[in-house]
Amino acid sequence: MASRKKEYSKIILSELSGQIMAKLEQTELFINASCVALYHAISGEVQTAGFIEKWYKKKKILLPVIEGNDLKLLPYTGTDELKIGTFGILEPTSANETTDEKNIDLIIIPGVAFDRQRNRLGRGKGYYDRLLSTLTAPKIGICFGFQLENKIPTEPFDKKMDCIITENEII
Repeated sequence: MASRKKEYSKIILSELSGQIMAKLEQTELFINASCVALYHAISGEVQTAGFIEKWYKKKKILLPVIEGNDLKLLPYTGTDELKIGTFGILEPTSANETTDEKNIDLIIIPGVAFDRQRNRLGRGKGYYDRLLSTLTAPKIGICFGFQLENKIPTEPFDKKMDCIITENEII
């Protein structure tokens, strides 16, 4: 996947990200959600910064913070409240706020690869698998079309997505 990504410029990946996020906005799951767990993208992932800025005043947006071996979801309140966290990922600093995970209506998740059976291949540390095992909200994986395979390897603890969105299709 890393070599495939290198075939695309940052400009093209940014344009594809915009198409993917526009498709997400049109889903019933997103339209009906008032609290959305998302992620602040690193290089090579579907870019989410513009989407976060567009929606955080209309919907409650939660972003992950790495704490030890786990992800904790904290509210996003603006760029002034972000810091660079583990792995160089921007994280909210509003550590005093807690989120009732039952109030999360939708979770948007990145991945290295996905397949047509809605399986997700992460980066191997299990952060999202551990988080998703505690949540019941629908899960949407977002990725570039070249990250979608017919079949990827899975482990018993891997969590399937309810939906996968690329610039080309919704599965």
